[in-house]
Amino acid sequence: MIYIQYFDTEYGELILGSFNNKLCLCDWRYRKMRDSVDSRIKRMLDSEFVEKTTEVIEMSKVQLTEYFAGSRKVFDIPLLLVGTVFQKSVWNALLEIPYSTTSSYLELSKSLKNTGAVRAVASANGANSIAIIIPCHRVISSDGKLVGYAGGISTKKKLLDLEGALNKNQLKLF
Repeated sequence: MIYIQYFDTEYGELILGSFNNKLCLCDWRYRKMRDSVDSRIKRMLDSEFVEKTTEVIEMSKVQLTEYFAGSRKVFDIPLLLVGTVFQKSVWNALLEIPYSTTSSYLELSKSLKNTGAVRAVASANGANSIAIIIPCHRVISSDGKLVGYAGGISTKKKLLDLEGALNKNQLKLF
């Protein structure tokens, strides 16, 4: 079973899911791709959702609350990435983007040594089912614009503001 719980935050409502004592889902409950993401996870884990909490879900709630309060910059939750080999490579690259910094889809492609895969990287970024902890919100366009985010652009901006990432990028311009 994939155990799930809903978690309401000041940034929006999340759905948290655990499988075999690992977090496999931390995503915006009302995102456009909700059905697609849920179907992929259920299919790849050959399991169904059951609403029940677990130790990993409770640990995730605590660490996310600390993050939103500004007192946590790194998460130490056991993760289960559920996707293709390519998607997992992109999500692992996202984990390398430090708190309060941003990267572009092109820079992410370069880090994967595949500069021709910018669109595929963007697609894998959008399929990330462990938002915030796997920081897809830190990816912006090459020209510095905030683009595409499952939680919405305003939420992306709030998360980057929380981390102080937008102020740093603005200072680089001068």
